[in-house]
Amino acid sequence: MAPFIQTFGLILNVAFTLLLVHVIMSWLINFQVLNLGQPLVAQLWQGLNRLFEPLFRPVRNILPNTHPLDLAPLVVFIIIIALRDYFLPALY
Repeated sequence: MAPFIQTFGLILNVAFTLLLVHVIMSWLINFQVLNLGQPLVAQLWQGLNRLFEPLFRPVRNILPNTHPLDLAPLVVFIIIIALRDYFLPALY
């Protein structure tokens, strides 16, 4: 059981880091520091969107529409932190 828990913890840590990169990139794109016309930036942004959109979509369906502000990444952050820091150590 311990290898499964450690693997799940590693997956949660990677998801947390990639989600943090996604949020920071969205800020930099919105403040026009990063340009989606650059191929590397566009590929990285599209890859992160494809990775996290299946997580964001159900959360967006539950949350009320706050059109200019997307709260789905915040909710996913809270879920990942809760799983990683509270529920995973309880399984040991």
